[in-house]
Amino acid sequence: MPAASLPLPSERRRTSRRIVAVLLCALVAPAVLRPARSADSDVSATPPEVTIATDRPAVTESSVVVPEGGLQIENGLLATDTGDHTVLDFPESDLRYGLLAKTELRLSLPDYFHNLAAPNAGASGFGDTSIGVKQQLGPVEGFDISIVTSLSLPTGDTRVSSHGYDPAVQLPWSRSLSASWTVAGQFAAYWPTVAGSHRAIDEATLLFDRQLNARCDAFVEYAADVAQRGGTSQLLHAGVAYRVTSRQQIDVHAAAGLSQAAPRSYIGLGYSYLFLRQPETR
Repeated sequence: MPAASLPLPSERRRTSRRIVAVLLCALVAPAVLRPARSADSDVSATPPEVTIATDRPAVTESSVVVPEGGLQIENGLLATDTGDHTVLDFPESDLRYGLLAKTELRLSLPDYFHNLAAPNAGASGFGDTSIGVKQQLGPVEGFDISIVTSLSLPTGDTRVSSHGYDPAVQLPWSRSLSASWTVAGQFAAYWPTVAGSHRAIDEATLLFDRQLNARCDAFVEYAADVAQRGGTSQLLHAGVAYRVTSRQQIDVHAAAGLSQAAPRSYIGLGYSYLFLRQPETR
């Protein structure tokens, strides 16, 4: 998102980073301190096998939450060709904690944006932090559906931060078409701060996923962002995800811009891991 030109006071930045530190502790501590169940309390029950389900690498988020008590960490690297210059974006770290059976807490750590062009072509530095909650509403009539609410905090570097508290709402959904095919999509609204005021961006996506085998699936996706000011950004996006084990996933993905307002292209890769107390299967 375009950054405002107003400087961010150092005291405000320190306060925002303290907030992030507290939120990070609040998110990770339950997973570490959560007491293990007594073996005598449920001897006969066999926990179902849990397979990692990530938000990345698609624009469309997962329509289900992380299992209760689980901590999922998703990371990635993205190289974006804007037409004028190339920007590297990493580590794309999202922390998702299963607070309840259908509720998860979310924390997106600051990404570092490194501009590979001349210094005057764009700024390099850390972006903002985001906190959020995801509530699974489905399954309903064969559809998995969730609602995600989040708030971006102005913790980033002066030339990269939006300098505002930016809300967002996402409504991802999915439906199985067969044993191998799934259709999914997302409706979303974002309110980034641009030049000191919020500007609305509406988003719609449509995705088709094909399970290639027990460990690997591929997707193709269309995504469109309609900004309050400026043109519509349209992307054609595709990728592959491979589960190394039931809790670990690697992915690679690429996109091509279909409109002038969109990036010319981007390519990325990622690694995700789900931490759970029950044993991992391979």
